Formats: sequence, structure tokens, C-alpha cells
Amino acid sequence: MEKEILHIDVNNAFLSWTAVDMLEKGSKIDIRTIPAIIGGDESQRHGIVLAKSTIAKQFGIKTGEPIYFARKKCPSIQIFKSDFNVYKKHSNALYNLLLEYTEKIERFSIDECFLDITEYLSGRKLLDIANEISKRVREELKFTVNIGVAHNKLLAKMASDFQKPDKIHTLLTKEEIEKKMWTLPISELFMVGKKTLPKLYNMGIKTIGDLAKYDEKIIIKKFGKFGKQMWEYANGMDNSEVEYQQQQPKGIGNSVTLPHDITSIEKLEEILLALTEQVSYRLRKHNLFTQVINVQIKTNEFKVYSHQRKIDYLENTTKGIYKIAKELLEELYKGDPIRLIGVRVEKLCDESEMQLSLFDSDNDKKQEKLDKTVDYLKEKYGSTIVTRAAKMKINPIINLKD
Repeated sequence: MEKEILHIDVNNAFLSWTAVDMLEKGSKIDIRTIPAIIGGDESQRHGIVLAKSTIAKQFGIKTGEPIYFARKKCPSIQIFKSDFNVYKKHSNALYNLLLEYTEKIERFSIDECFLDITEYLSGRKLLDIANEISKRVREELKFTVNIGVAHNKLLAKMASDFQKPDKIHTLLTKEEIEKKMWTLPISELFMVGKKTLPKLYNMGIKTIGDLAKYDEKIIIKKFGKFGKQMWEYANGMDNSEVEYQQQQPKGIGNSVTLPHDITSIEKLEEILLALTEQVSYRLRKHNLFTQVINVQIKTNEFKVYSHQRKIDYLENTTKGIYKIAKELLEELYKGDPIRLIGVRVEKLCDESEMQLSLFDSDNDKKQEKLDKTVDYLKEKYGSTIVTRAAKMKINPIINLKD
């Protein structure tokens, strides 16, 4: 199965996060819109530019140069100290939002990460998920990201580095690789450093495409194992896994920003079912059960409403969670146009805490067996292989594809 990978890169992270933090604390100025930099203590005559606003960039200010030079280029520049606690707070907020899409997240640095969405598409297109994440980060977290969309980590990383800010770029096909990546200077290829560049130039290799078309054996003879990796990267080849830490989640949720406002309760219930199926699948994948179910909706006027219910038994079946989620939605919904809907389960526990309920029935066991069968089929044949009946009144329809 082809991997579905996203690379998320926060645009101008340190300055953006400082700006959001200041606005949250009541500032009337968004420092992203003025000549501003993040740096050290100017009064102590030390420190370098860690980040700069777009306007500061127009004055020729560069990341890494001394603040003293930045002040000479722009006397009105405003300087703000770096604050790791602020950066960590907003980095974690992004991470928690991304957890709604997959647990397979590799934090590559404080402001960028890889996501493996392969098992979590639920019939959706990878590009649609990228667009949704981009929109949610902008609206909910108040900063922007670049997103690379590809079938491996290398290409996702390369794609996210294309035109910025607040862009989504794809490198999904051989044609895209040749058109978008091969034309770039060889210095743009991931892992190619300053020491390697002169050697490549001497071989007549000026672009990524030049390297991709070069004789692999000669490259390996010249650079060894690193040469093989460079050549493979130039050809868009990368088998590395998204390295994530397996942790027991405190809660599992899934939400979707709708492509257009919805006023039909029946349509909302269908979407809620799809979200619930994904959430319950992730519960079962972790061998977890829930005792708290929450449903949230957001209107087209950005008003957010949510209801939750605590149950006195442990649940992880799609049917059981959906029944309660549907009831919560019916309590919440007042007829307003809905822009976002989500479901979340909390107060999770594992199988060791599972006790047989006095009310367990043959139907419960049949549902558990059915869910496990559906999970198995999805893992083996892909997330779209099984389409559950919208109203949960009939058995799932199983479409086995070649």
C-alpha cells in the first residue's frame, strides 16, 4: 500500500507564535505586520536575528545576522526576545490538533513534523485533509503553515519548502517530481551540504534533475553510501518511516470543517457516523475503551457548541459510540448552518480495566466481532473497502476490490 504522508512546517514560527501570544494578551499590534525581529538583548550588544517579519525582510534584514546590523538597515525595527515557553505552548497546540488526524506524528523540530495518514484516510483524499488542516490552523490557532503532500517523507519535506507562506504543494507523481523538483538547484536537495556542492558542481551537476539522471554507479564511487542516498533522493526515492512515539492517548477525536454549510440533521448524522467510525477504530487499535463521549459543532458564525455524556460502562464499538453521539447531536442542533462537526472520546482505559457488564448480550458480542472484522478488512485492503450503512440499521456493505 502506498504511504500517504504530510509534512507540516510553521511559517516564520518564532515571530508568528510571539505575535499570537501578544495578541492573546491584549496587544493591539500584530508584529507580523510591522518591521519586527526576534532576537537577543540589544542593550547588551549581543544576539542575532532569529526570525523576521516580511516587512523587515524588505529592508534586507537576514536571519542569523547581528541585531546591530539589523538596526542599521532599519532604525525603526522593533525587537522582541525569544521565549521558548511560548514556542513550546503553540507547538503543542499544533501537535494536539494534528492528533485528531493520526497518532503517527514525527516531531522533526519544534516547528515542523511529519504525519503518516495512510491508515486514517477513511475514504478521504490526502489533499482534502491537507486543506482542512491548513484552514483549521489558520482559524483556530491563528498562525499559518506550509504543507507538503506526497507518498514519502522526502518528497513531503521538499514540497513544503516550495513557495511560502500558507501554501500547500504536492509531489505525488513522477511527472510532478520532474516538473517541480528536478528544475531546482542541487543545493535545494535535502541533505546536500556546503562541502558536497563544489564536488557536484565540478561534475557538471547543477540541478536536482542533473543528479537524478547521472550514472548511479559513478555517484556511489565518488561519494559512497551518501552518494547512493543523494541519487535516490534526487529521484524521489525514500523508504524511511515516520518515527513516532507510541503513547496511550488521553483522548481521541476527529472533526471536519465542511466544504459548505449544512442545515440537514440527516446529513450531519451521516458525517458524524463517518467520524465516529474513525474514532472507534483508533480506540480498538489501541485496545482502549471510553466512558466519556463528546460532540461539538461550529456554526457559520463561528459559535461553538458541545455536549458530552459520561456512561457507566466501557465502550469501544462504533454502534455504541454512534448511538450516544447521535443523541448528543440531536440535543445540540438548533437548525443553524453548521461549518464544523466533531466527535471526541475521553476517560480512556485499557483491557486490563475492562469488566464484564451484567448487561452484556449476544448482540454486544456480535457487534464487537463485526467491528473487528471491519477493522481487519480496512487494514488489509484499505480504508475505503468497507462502507457502513449510513443509519446503522443494516449490516455494512463490503466491496472487495481487486
